[in-house]
Amino acid sequence: MTTQIAMIGFGEAATAFVSGWALDDPARITAFDVKSTMPTQMAAMAAKQAGLGVTGAPDLAQALADADLVFCLITADRAAEAAEAAAASGALKPGALWLDGNSCAPETKRQAAIAITGAGAHYIDMAIMAPVHPKKHLVPIKLAAAKADAAAVALASLGMQPEVVGDQVGDASTIKMLRSVMIKGLEALVAECFLSARRAGVEQQVIASLEASDPDIAWRTRGAYNIERMVVHGARRAAEMREVAKTVAGLGLSPGLSQATAAWQDIVAATHADPGDDDLIGRLDRVLARL
Repeated sequence: MTTQIAMIGFGEAATAFVSGWALDDPARITAFDVKSTMPTQMAAMAAKQAGLGVTGAPDLAQALADADLVFCLITADRAAEAAEAAAASGALKPGALWLDGNSCAPETKRQAAIAITGAGAHYIDMAIMAPVHPKKHLVPIKLAAAKADAAAVALASLGMQPEVVGDQVGDASTIKMLRSVMIKGLEALVAECFLSARRAGVEQQVIASLEASDPDIAWRTRGAYNIERMVVHGARRAAEMREVAKTVAGLGLSPGLSQATAAWQDIVAATHADPGDDDLIGRLDRVLARL
């Protein structure tokens, strides 16, 4: 594998991909994360990058230098800004594929695409359709753009399994955004229902009623998982849901539920509660203690 890869953002998705690829020459991957510029976090980020054998870059331009594939895996609220910064840096290789895997509204991705294509690279709307763990690089991915087929070939060479869903930027992200109405919305419903029930002292009765009504759902397990996801990733999920609300509003519909979901994601994430073990009641108590 001779392709030079740049990772913009080196969080959960980026590390999952790199560890899944298990390349013989991981030094061909250069990574830049904004945490590398923060005195309190740069050492930990450098250790994470070194642990996977990738080359850490001190800034965006050095990460982009000579990269054929650029994976932008940051947060939804910074995706367009990152694309514009990359274009302005002058370091994007002509013809490089910019794979925007951030959970953004189609409008946001089209804004980012203008910057990338203006710099002579090719913008790819990439939607990551499920949690990256445990599947890592085998997580379902949808691609859309004029060069989506070329991007699919490049990802397949890394052992990934992308699906091309359209030739227009936004074709993939629309699917991702509307799926998130349900997935992240269920998390918010679980939080509001279970936290309220626990505070009222009726959680056992509420759970029993849910189990009787919907026996196919393991409510205790689902609830514990959803609370853990919100505690650990709620800030990122809130940013995504604001993009979801933008998508729904752009379709001429009310985004009220998506806006409320973003609010709940922010609330739970802001507690910085310890997810602890897999026990639902323990997780609810730790979150409630910080509300």
